[in-house]
Amino acid sequence: ELCAEFGGDHRVFPADLARVGAPARIEGWVNEQGLVIDGLVNNAGYGLKKGFLEASWDEHRAFMQVLMVSLTELCHRFAPAMVERGFGRIINVASIAAHAPEYPGNLYNASKAYVLHATEALALELKPQGVHVTAVCPGFTHTEFHDTMGVKKALSGLPSWMWMDADEVARQGYEAAMRGQTVCVTGWVNKTLVGLMRLMPYSMRERVAAKQKVVSKTH
Repeated sequence: ELCAEFGGDHRVFPADLARVGAPARIEGWVNEQGLVIDGLVNNAGYGLKKGFLEASWDEHRAFMQVLMVSLTELCHRFAPAMVERGFGRIINVASIAAHAPEYPGNLYNASKAYVLHATEALALELKPQGVHVTAVCPGFTHTEFHDTMGVKKALSGLPSWMWMDADEVARQGYEAAMRGQTVCVTGWVNKTLVGLMRLMPYSMRERVAAKQKVVSKTH
């Protein structure tokens, strides 16, 4: 489908990033194919539908493996060659959730905060060597994410101006990476929300978080 729509050479290598060793397998396949990676996009992610104690440790481990560990390992595996060539772009998809109050027992916001801060740290180290690392922080985006989480109906009442199309989010993130921008919050609505959340005192954040519900299979 990609070849038909965009032309060029597209290759697919399926890998389960919840499994330890998946990033190494990806790197091995890339080397076998003789590919040069100038751009890396870490976009894999999902949300758990359970509270902290409701979910098993295996579920938490797999979640953290995908959203944090595999993302970091892929950066670690592919950045050295970029540094050697003096050019590279890495995009890590975070979220405005990185700035938001936590949900009780849910690690999603915490994982996105890790992605944001890890990206900032990598950017500081790699930028002088010609490799730019960008954290893209979208908000509500029209994708299958909310269907998978089972919260599409709950979010259906949000006004249309709070939502963005995935293509526009991708465009803004790509352009930010090409400019060497470290953090890209997409859209004026999300920029406004992040600005307000940064000004929110911790005590207020805690009160807001306490009123939020953990998304579970029952609602």
